[in-house]
Amino acid sequence: MTWSADARRLAQGLLALGLLALVFTRFISGSNAATVAMSFLIVVLLVAATSRLWVAVTTSLAAVLAFNFFFLPPVGTLTIADPQNWIALFALLVVSLVASNLSAVARTRTREAEVRRDELGRLFDLSRDVLLITDGQAANASLAAFIARRFDFEYVAICVQHGPEWAVFEAGSSRLTPDPRELSATLRRIEDGQPPAPGVSAVRYVPLRLGAKPIGLLGVAGRPSESEALDAVAGLAAIAIERAQFLDDRKVAELARQSEALKSALLASLGHDLRTPLTAIRVAASNLQASWPDERERREQSDLILTEVDRLARLFQNILEMARIDAGAVAEDRRWVAPSEIVEAARTSVEPALRGRALQLAVESERLVRLDPRLTAAALSHLFENAAQYSPAGSPIGVDAAITDEGLTISVRDHGPGIPAADLPHVFERFHRGANVRDRRSGTGMGLAIAKGVLAVEHGRISVENCAGDGARFTIVVPAEVK
Repeated sequence: MTWSADARRLAQGLLALGLLALVFTRFISGSNAATVAMSFLIVVLLVAATSRLWVAVTTSLAAVLAFNFFFLPPVGTLTIADPQNWIALFALLVVSLVASNLSAVARTRTREAEVRRDELGRLFDLSRDVLLITDGQAANASLAAFIARRFDFEYVAICVQHGPEWAVFEAGSSRLTPDPRELSATLRRIEDGQPPAPGVSAVRYVPLRLGAKPIGLLGVAGRPSESEALDAVAGLAAIAIERAQFLDDRKVAELARQSEALKSALLASLGHDLRTPLTAIRVAASNLQASWPDERERREQSDLILTEVDRLARLFQNILEMARIDAGAVAEDRRWVAPSEIVEAARTSVEPALRGRALQLAVESERLVRLDPRLTAAALSHLFENAAQYSPAGSPIGVDAAITDEGLTISVRDHGPGIPAADLPHVFERFHRGANVRDRRSGTGMGLAIAKGVLAVEHGRISVENCAGDGARFTIVVPAEVK
């Protein structure tokens, strides 16, 4: 409540007393002193119920003086002739002051309860904000911003000590960057059991504790707040810092686990897929050195060696492509091209894998599209390889190309056994190979992951579904301009 509001309440109380005095002296003659005193007391109680103590006391004193001057003989003076009137005047004064004090105390308690309720609501909102913090790198900065916003502080600083250095995360409309020497001195006082000294620029510090150990300081400025509320905010902030650190540790552990799993999968896959072509090359080379093969048999052994060498080259090419995707070294180069050119480029790049198979191509439109034909064809070539590897020999591969509102859409359908429902969510994960083909098909499980990676560079996407009857259909969608 402001001073202007108090002054307005005081003026209203004095005016009400003046009006009552006028009414009882001019219009109601011979009024009983008890009636006048009760009327004045009602005004005092109304003022006490709506304003601070000093206003109620001032109104009480004014009521006593008015009652004495206008209604206690001799009227018109402040002198009291009858000793009994002293008792009545004293009673009015005591009742007025006691009622005013009780009303002020009740109102103060009400305000304190409202403040505590407001602080509890702010703490609850802050606790919900803490649960939303998942990025450990920006956790402390986000926490400082949440505290400043929820508690309307002009300045908030979360100061965490790392050895001799201080990491300070600030938020709010003001910038009162604290001195590291002041922070160290404040923390030493806390560790010695002394209360923290007020900081410069009216910054108040409370300790951030994990258990009994202080790990830093919370500094606030700009809004008065009770010490208990600041301690609660500091405790919640310390929990948030510990939670962010835990999330970081868990993320590091998870990355380490994934890295180990990736290395194991890569080594197992390479060991399996290198052994087969190397064995075939060794056997074919030994046969070529023997004297028994005729010209036709030598040619067959040579073709076998070339096929396995191409297979090895493709394997190492996949490894290089995966490494480039992980390193972000794949760049986009958009050009105008016809859909059939992309399909032909993809077919040519994996021609040995498609030997003996017919591509049933259906191109809805040959309008030119602007995209990266190299990346799109690379992704499509992995789909061709996948379809050839997991479908019966000699079965056709269906290819549908169309231009839609989303861009260029190309679907590849095989006539294999399809994909088990349990494997569908993991088809595009690197090194994933379905349990039903793991022991019966060669391959590293990188092809579809590479296709997804190169399409992501173009902001494209890839999906898969099982077809009715047999086979699976893979669909790629690449955003593109259409001419």
